[in-house]
Amino acid sequence: MTKTVRIVIAAMALLSLLCGCGPAAPEAGLGNGWQPVDHLALEYATEFGVDYYEGGYKLITLADGSRFLVIPEGQECPKGIARDIIPLYQPIENIYLAASAAMCLFDAMDRLDAISLSGTRQDAWHIPNAVQAMQDGRIVYAGKYSEPDYEMIMDYGCPLAIESTMIGHASEVKEKLEELGIAVLVDQSSMESHPLGRTEWIKLYAALLNEEATAEALFRQQTDYLNEVLSSEDTGKTVAFFYISSSGLVVARKSGDYVSKMIELAGGHYVFDHLGDPETSTSTVTIEMETFFATAKEADYIIYNSTIGGEIESLEELLEKNVLLKEFNAVQNGNVWCTNQNMYQETTKLGEMVQSFHTIFSGEADQLEELPYLYRLR
Repeated sequence: MTKTVRIVIAAMALLSLLCGCGPAAPEAGLGNGWQPVDHLALEYATEFGVDYYEGGYKLITLADGSRFLVIPEGQECPKGIARDIIPLYQPIENIYLAASAAMCLFDAMDRLDAISLSGTRQDAWHIPNAVQAMQDGRIVYAGKYSEPDYEMIMDYGCPLAIESTMIGHASEVKEKLEELGIAVLVDQSSMESHPLGRTEWIKLYAALLNEEATAEALFRQQTDYLNEVLSSEDTGKTVAFFYISSSGLVVARKSGDYVSKMIELAGGHYVFDHLGDPETSTSTVTIEMETFFATAKEADYIIYNSTIGGEIESLEELLEKNVLLKEFNAVQNGNVWCTNQNMYQETTKLGEMVQSFHTIFSGEADQLEELPYLYRLR
């Protein structure tokens, strides 16, 4: 079966959905009587699942209800499957990747070759292999998620667009891609409640590319980091994680978000117990400096979020943002750290990040100037 025929078949399947031909609710399984022979074992992720069928077929189900059937190379789409299921024919190539959090997962598996189109410009990537691939022209910029270059995407024969949940703010883009016969998979890793749930999404992309063994080994590295930390005692140290906006306001992580959870897993205690609305997807909260001062002044450690606020090189540079910071215990005791720019693009390394946090909070980093994804401000 040629790539053109496959795209036409996928387009027909997508159009049947748009025309209202599919069932009112997804049927169990494939809907044709086939029974799965295995299920993907997941430890932390709750926003997707993978069922395995005879012959190498794989059914991917996302928390939003969307379903994709991965069809082995050289095989046909099974007859009688539920009409809401979108077929994806292997080898899956020329992907349009608009969900930036997924790039590191493909990179970790050494499968950037599956991606041809990026929704992020070269200068916004902090993943060296992604930057190099764009410099070499192996991956090209095809417009951001809300303004993709449809003509370019079609010219590349793109069968799959991987979007972040931001596509919910541009539903017309998703509809247009589907009209063109391009399957749209919305990466929902940001909805995972556990930090390593985000990392475990590597198993979903591995299922697309037949890289399950590689993904399992990579994920196990991160769980090993986490388990080592969890076997240690609580440090009892309090921690503030924030940046200062251009308007001088403090932007802190919401209580219970994945960064604050990494701090807790690392044996620290996030200074804000009930910051932000737990029912919203927003991960940060903007607060006045006076409020931040009252809560975080006594914190044992402060971590400046340079990933968003911009990298700073020294403690003096931090104090220029607000002189009140000089009165913080952490500043006076030399316990101020800064994140590297690549922190949020390294979903595959969250176990290692937890270990870095623990190394700081336990005092093991007292004589160190930097750690993976973090460096000390002097």
